[in-house]
Amino acid sequence: ITFFISFFFVAGSLMTTKHSQPQSTFAKSLTSTSTNTPYFKAAESTEIPSYVTKCPSNGLCSRLPPDCMTCNTNYSCIYGKPATFDCKVKPHVHCVDQNNHEQENFTINMTCQFCWQLATTDYVCTNSTNCMTVSCPRQRYNATCTVRDHIHCLGNRVFPKMLYCNWTGGYKWSTALALSITLGGFGADRFYLGQWREGLGKLFSFGGLGIWTLIDVLLIGVGYVGPADGSLYI
Repeated sequence: ITFFISFFFVAGSLMTTKHSQPQSTFAKSLTSTSTNTPYFKAAESTEIPSYVTKCPSNGLCSRLPPDCMTCNTNYSCIYGKPATFDCKVKPHVHCVDQNNHEQENFTINMTCQFCWQLATTDYVCTNSTNCMTVSCPRQRYNATCTVRDHIHCLGNRVFPKMLYCNWTGGYKWSTALALSITLGGFGADRFYLGQWREGLGKLFSFGGLGIWTLIDVLLIGVGYVGPADGSLYI
């Protein structure tokens, strides 16, 4: 009996040693791998929103562009009357009040009106060079207008509008008139305005024997004759 007990005890020890060796090797392998391989944490979001580039740092909150704040819009205000809106700066935006104290919540004072009702100095519109400025009646073109950053209004800040043709090709009225008075007999005024055929006609007819020259002085003086490209004088 003592012999069998000793035999089973020795066999159990050998089995335990045999099974424990791979486990220790596997544990060692894990320890070695975890030591040599860097541990990657979940990357924290540090991306700065695109609107931040439009927001001046530490500027007056009331002068921030609309993209830098969120406001409670009150569409029940009376048109043309002063209105107050409660606003809050967006994340990553820093602004101050009149006393140079940083603030997040502030109020905006504005006139109750839609953006397309603003004065022409409060928005910028696209220009068109495909219409004639000297036509009768005056031509209009479809423009896309954008409200200036520091102006606050109701509705869409980008809107379409029909505008009169008012583009210029760089021609000066004073230069055209001076050329017409001094060198009009040689067609210099017509050449300057880009009207080559009329200029050649005046050149070879000596200004229509002076009559065409006098007529052009009057027509350019009142602005009836303009640049050939249909633009306005500067």
